[in-house]
Amino acid sequence: MKLISRISSATLPESVAFLLLAAFLLTAAPARGQLSQQPERDQMLNGLRMLLWHRPGDVDVFLSLRIHSGAAFDVEGKSGEMAVLGDILFPDPTTREYFTEEMAGRLDVDTDHDSITITMKGRADQFERIIEILRTALVTTQITPENVARIREGRIKIARETSIAPDVLADRAIAARLFGDFPYGRPASGSAESLSRVDRADLLLARERFLNSNNATLVVMGGVPRNRAVRAVRQLLGPWRKSEQIVPTTFRQPTAPDSRPLLINGASDQSAEIRLAVRGLARSDRDLNAASLLGIVARQRWEKLSPESARRPLFVRHEAHVLPGMFVMGTSVDTLLVAKALTQAREVMQSLMLVPATVDELARAKAELNAQAAKELARPEGIARLWLDADTFGLQDRIAEAPANDAITPADLQRVATRLFKDAPVASVVIGDAKQLQAALEPSIKVEMMGEVAPRPAKPETKPTMTIPIKKPE
Repeated sequence: MKLISRISSATLPESVAFLLLAAFLLTAAPARGQLSQQPERDQMLNGLRMLLWHRPGDVDVFLSLRIHSGAAFDVEGKSGEMAVLGDILFPDPTTREYFTEEMAGRLDVDTDHDSITITMKGRADQFERIIEILRTALVTTQITPENVARIREGRIKIARETSIAPDVLADRAIAARLFGDFPYGRPASGSAESLSRVDRADLLLARERFLNSNNATLVVMGGVPRNRAVRAVRQLLGPWRKSEQIVPTTFRQPTAPDSRPLLINGASDQSAEIRLAVRGLARSDRDLNAASLLGIVARQRWEKLSPESARRPLFVRHEAHVLPGMFVMGTSVDTLLVAKALTQAREVMQSLMLVPATVDELARAKAELNAQAAKELARPEGIARLWLDADTFGLQDRIAEAPANDAITPADLQRVATRLFKDAPVASVVIGDAKQLQAALEPSIKVEMMGEVAPRPAKPETKPTMTIPIKKPE
């Protein structure tokens, strides 16, 4: 499943890439032909939106269909439900083999908290065949008992194999610590336990509620002229059912997390995985770009405070969703250095509020981010994903604006740091030898051991929490 990118020189944070799209399209083009600055648009009678780029001479075609509802809608206790639904769209392994072996392309389905995205790449002369395969997946989805059982077991096996990695455990634990029962606190891919509860009735209901033409956007990019693309899509996807009402992203906001570090017994060696996090911004927030730059500056400052990072790299990332996500810091350190690492991370948060980024810090952050953006947006997949994000997160008006990184100042970063960190409860988890960790941290730091019965936190003296509806694109 699609993972949120760490802020590094290798991968572009998706929350930032969208804001760089228009500027990049004005100055660069993919290696295989020119792309228009704006896609051609069309909309079918059943509400399916289309974004089309024709690249004359290209022998390939790239399609990406986005369902604008994801794992945030998993039934409580059944995380991974929407991921199973995504997998079951193409239950026959020979379908994927057809794309890789016959068309030298690929077929992927990625599910995250906000969406399900189908990616199909093949030969342009087989475009109608590709749309026919897509039609079968969407219109006559094979949610049979046999397919449900086989795909669910496959996901359970993957969950068991990956859940033992300390870094994966730490990432999941910090999300659960920060968000609690809120959907973002659950892994989009599910756990072995939660996946075992997903049954056929759940998938049939999810298909009825979310897998609808007016809750989707299709990108077609490559050597297929507009008229041919529209004709094939109308003919083959015209029967795809339109829903009467799109389910809004409306959830009760999470309560404040426990401020004590949560100790989780894990690896028995001398290392420990550390994560600290605060609530972040939503994908539609105007300060999103600044928040991602802030993450790079935070990483720079943490590296200066921690010489050990040369041996065990640390990271800072801002995870944004339809609703506010999280700003998370993480590293792996020696058990005896856990208290120091936790203190340093909190010092970095405070410094970002009190000490503006230097000219050098901001310049290096912008250069890193711009380089990542250029690399990502040089690929059709990157451009397609960003335009799809515009529909998923209601950012259509941002393409025309495309705020430049150069316009962001140290004062902007300091202001965003204040938004994120001032009086914000910080969640933290540490995975390692729990007994050694407890001895190293107490009594200077009050901790909670995983599995102990924690006292019920006092209710904050605030107004009752309200649900926040997010209107989906019409």
